[in-house]
Amino acid sequence: MRYRLDLSYDGTDFHGWQIQPNGITIQEVIQDKLSQICNQPIEIMGCGRTDTGVHASEYTAHFDYELTLPEAFVYKLNAMLPKSISIKNCVQTHDDFHARFDATLREYQYFIETNPNPFTDRFSYTFIKKLDLDAMNQAAKILIGTNEFQAFCKGLPPADNYRCHVYEAIWFEQGSQIIFKISASRFLRNMVRALVGTSILIGTGKMSVQEFETILKTGTRSDAGNSVAAKGLFLTKVVYPN
Repeated sequence: MRYRLDLSYDGTDFHGWQIQPNGITIQEVIQDKLSQICNQPIEIMGCGRTDTGVHASEYTAHFDYELTLPEAFVYKLNAMLPKSISIKNCVQTHDDFHARFDATLREYQYFIETNPNPFTDRFSYTFIKKLDLDAMNQAAKILIGTNEFQAFCKGLPPADNYRCHVYEAIWFEQGSQIIFKISASRFLRNMVRALVGTSILIGTGKMSVQEFETILKTGTRSDAGNSVAAKGLFLTKVVYPN
């Protein structure tokens, strides 16, 4: 039987989602506790990779287990997990459900704090210079549709192509924070953080919207701006077919 997990996590103290040899990851921690509860080795598959220090307010994973889950399963799992990982729900799903490959849309949000604040520093990037949101949104509109994102990808892309279809890309203010929201069919490694870093160049007048468009169409990673800090990035939505 296949089960779907819906969860959220503070990625500050983890080396991303996916298991790796050089640091503790969210996947590793959850698998360990699942295996203890189910009294057998359990492997989980996530909806995608998040890099070191990146957070998720909405994340989906699946795992297979041929027995009925123990009573109060979610409660027991949360009691065993660190407070930085929270299981919201666990339900049995159809056997061919795949948390990664069935997702049709993912949404990320990046948070910039314009007023230094010790209570938001863990989850935002502090930037106090004035930003031109109108120019940044002009550049964001260029992202809508299908484009090659080679200039905003770290390393080689999965599936050997840089193509992503962006459904929404917008900058907006919320209190003392400036937020970038972007949803797409897929995301490349470091893509959102590179887009934000490049957009900051536009917002401070160091790059024009026209230069940004040229970089998107024909540029390489060295042409775009630096990637911003991971701590401001959240995976905020994962959408599946009904």
